[in-house]
Amino acid sequence: MKFRMVHNNINVSDLTASLEFYDQALGLKEIRRKNGDGFTIVYLGDGISQHFLELTELTSHPHKYDLGENEFHLAFETAEFEEALAHHKAMGCVCYENPQMGIYFIVDPDGYWLEVLPKKS
Repeated sequence: MKFRMVHNNINVSDLTASLEFYDQALGLKEIRRKNGDGFTIVYLGDGISQHFLELTELTSHPHKYDLGENEFHLAFETAEFEEALAHHKAMGCVCYENPQMGIYFIVDPDGYWLEVLPKKS
């Protein structure tokens, strides 16, 4: 058997704020949406890969989620690493830099950490 990864899901407390953040910070655009009884699911794509980020907003959970120790993260690579770092610093969303490893992390409106690393040559 073979499997292909298709998406990662995170639950968000304010879908509008999250959509704006992921568009502005990482250029992720809405691919499709499903509205149901008490929930909205939006799939975001980068226009390059077939892997999606699924954002789920539950109307019965309108506050931020307890992320525990938040040992989970998604990673994004870019060929414009220095430009991206400056952009994210201007947005005020850089939460951790590791110059020794050549990476940094940004944080979304719900507190999820997202790793940004330079594209490997």
